[in-house]
Parts: sequence; structure tokens; C-alpha cells
Amino acid sequence: MITKETQALVDEGIMLPLMEDFYTIQGEGFFKGTAAYFIRIGGCDVGCHWCDVKESWDAGVHPPTHIGEMVEKAAAKSDTVVITGGEPLTWDMTLLTKSLREKGCKTHIETSGAYKLTGQWDWVCLSPKKIKLPTEEVYAAANELKVIVFNKHDLKFAEEQAAKVGENCILYLQPEWSNREKMIPLIVDYVMKNPKWKVSLQTHKYLNIP
Repeated sequence: MITKETQALVDEGIMLPLMEDFYTIQGEGFFKGTAAYFIRIGGCDVGCHWCDVKESWDAGVHPPTHIGEMVEKAAAKSDTVVITGGEPLTWDMTLLTKSLREKGCKTHIETSGAYKLTGQWDWVCLSPKKIKLPTEEVYAAANELKVIVFNKHDLKFAEEQAAKVGENCILYLQPEWSNREKMIPLIVDYVMKNPKWKVSLQTHKYLNIP
């Protein structure tokens, strides 16, 4: 049971429900192949049926952790820190990103964009979900748009989402891992016909790393 005092610190973003944090290679999108420190925050109510981190959904099972502890561990390993989840924008990211930047870290976020954009970000990876669409401010801030392709209809959804981001936003189509054998040929064909898009793969899974 979380005390009222601890909950107040979580609400302020001084503590956050930490699922895990680790140093690895970014496997997806524009920075794939880059060493980065990942901070995975618990809590998400978007509910994608194909989510591969469903254990992150219930924030209550992940211990509220002081952001100072996270920042010290991250900064000791890398100057690139990726905040992911769960859905990190469930929580106020202002103090976490401020503290990371004070340590000289570049701040990246991977988000569905379903909640208000808080925090200061050097890179925003927007991965929108049909169930709960992004806010307008997240569309405007997105540096890359990463649409997960589980079926053919997701390509139509991808185009709808691409129409809402800025002109300099990089566009990626990424096969949903469990359905990749079927979706990769479809995505390859689509990108060749529509070269404004790029293919993103979960290379960390091929490399068998976190």
C-alpha cells in the first residue's frame, strides 16, 4: 500500500513507478544501433492486445522510485536516455527530464501520445494507437512517427497519422513482432511504392538483447 505522502510525490513527478532500467542498444527507429540507457515507467491504460510489455500496465506493482536515483544510474552509463513504458506520459515528466538534462543527458521518449506532453525532450518517438489517439501537442512535437503494423488496415491508419505530424517528422512502419512473417513483405512493398516511409525493425529482438 502506497502512503498518501508517497502518492503525493508520485503525482508531482518526484517519484515514479519504475518497472526496470537498463543499458542496452536502441533497437528501433532513427537511433537504432545506438547505445542508450532505458528507463521503463510502469502504468498504461491504452491496452494494445499485442503489447509485449503487458507487465508494465499496472503501475501499482512497480515501486515508486525517486527520480534522483534513476538519474544517477542513467548518467553513469550513457548520455542518451530513453524514457519508455508502459505509457510514460501517464505521469509528469518535467522533473525527471530536467534532472537528466542537468547531468548532460539527451532525453528521448517513446510514447503513444495519449496524454499531455510534459517534460523537455531532445527526441520524441510517437507510436500512436487506434484505441486512444495522441493529443494535438504530441503530434506537433514528434520527431519520428512509428506505426506498428499488425494487419493491412494499419497502413491506412498510418497515413491518417502521418497527415497530423510535422513535415520534418520521420515516418516508420514497423511489423508487429508476432505477425512479422506476414507483415514484412506487405510493408516492404508499401514502402517501395510510398518512399516517404521507412521500415523499422525490432533489431534488439534479432540480437537477443533487452
